[in-house]
Amino acid sequence: MRRLPARRPTMKDVARRAGVSESAVSFALHGRPGVSAATRERVLRVAQQLGWRPSTAARALSGEGAATVGLVLARPARTLGVESFFLGLVSGVQEVLAARGLGLLFQVVEDVAAECAVHRRWWAEHRVDGLLVVDPREHDPRPALLAELGLPAVLVGAPGRDAAPPGAPVSVLRSDDAAAMASVVEHLCALGHRRIVHVAGPPELAHTRRRIASLRTEAAARDLPEVASLTTDYSDARGAEVTRRLLASAHPPTALVYDNDVMAVAGLAVAAARGVPVPAGLSVVAWEDSVLCRTAHPPLTALARDPAAFGRVAAGLLLPLLDGSPPADVPAALPRLLVRESTGPVRGAP
Repeated sequence: MRRLPARRPTMKDVARRAGVSESAVSFALHGRPGVSAATRERVLRVAQQLGWRPSTAARALSGEGAATVGLVLARPARTLGVESFFLGLVSGVQEVLAARGLGLLFQVVEDVAAECAVHRRWWAEHRVDGLLVVDPREHDPRPALLAELGLPAVLVGAPGRDAAPPGAPVSVLRSDDAAAMASVVEHLCALGHRRIVHVAGPPELAHTRRRIASLRTEAAARDLPEVASLTTDYSDARGAEVTRRLLASAHPPTALVYDNDVMAVAGLAVAAARGVPVPAGLSVVAWEDSVLCRTAHPPLTALARDPAAFGRVAAGLLLPLLDGSPPADVPAALPRLLVRESTGPVRGAP
């Protein structure tokens, strides 16, 4: 049976049900004098029936214990061990939460359906006070679920405010993947590249689709007919496999843009094994800068954003929601293209 739209009960709800004033409810729930034993017992019974819980601020002040923020990552576990971005993101989130005395409950699941199940279970068990939701999808079921549960949340990396359900306590941290891709194409075109292939991430991710769409738009505007995107699972194995296939084609690309650092380094290794010099025979760009990009040979041109700062902003957006403030819509900092030795002019280009 489908659960009706939910919101967390307030002291006003308890007062209405118990037939007493809000001040009497406050005295009873916080163990203060000023109400009779019978009133206190009735208020506590009604609060338990309604599933009332103290607010984040009240819990911190009373010393009852830290509130908890939930973060579920819906990706195959095998693809996470090699990705540095989420480690940085989580460290930034933890930094903000720890300063406020809040806990972080983290879980990895295989897909979005499993993530939704976790959110429902956490809500039913009162395990979390708010959520950070990452990797927005096309036709994403999670925003509607957040509205149904009434849990404060931040959609991290969403395209805009319209990703959040109207009236729900959901803030948005926007990510401009289109502008970032445009900066990559501009750089490669200035070097004379016309055969550009984007080795993309999973096709169900909204930011993958935005990057693909941006590449197509830029290609059409610049009259680049030999531009394409191929989706993968973010792993080094798939990145290497796609690279081998592309370099063995009759008209191989002159530039490859990878959606993460791991695939870019794997592609670099494939190029070396095939005797394709970088950047003289192939230019390579990575979407996320990292130690891998900086220590590769040659060092990789990469789009740089601070994942820890990204996490701090996301967590910082959630805190006001936990205290009852209205939702916000905030743009994330645009990634900067750091040009290194892995990109250069096309052979024969003027």
